[in-house]
Amino acid sequence: MPKQTACILAPNVEPHTDPSRVIGRRTRYHGDEHRYLRNHDVVIVAVLKDALRVEEHGYLTTDEEIADAGGVGPDDRIEVAPILPKEGRLSFATSDPKATDLEAFASLARHGAGARRRSRNQ
Repeated sequence: MPKQTACILAPNVEPHTDPSRVIGRRTRYHGDEHRYLRNHDVVIVAVLKDALRVEEHGYLTTDEEIADAGGVGPDDRIEVAPILPKEGRLSFATSDPKATDLEAFASLARHGAGARRRSRNQ
């Protein structure tokens, strides 16, 4: 009987730290929605464009699609895969936190949609 080979299913992205690219970017999760990811390094797999505003959101898997859609915004969710350092790979299980809960996009929470701006008279 031939030897069986296990195939680990995981997102097909190459992790990197280049801030000009989104897909594959390594970042850290700081939110409360997915407690099991808190303070863990994750890799971006896809952008769920406007998923916090509409049910029929876009599922973007390339940097070109993301750029054409206006980049990552505060109403987006980001599909991420946790990094499993002991195994030296990404997890096959993904999660979809809010973009603003990722270190790479935390500034969107301060400048993004839904943020109240003070008038000059206040």
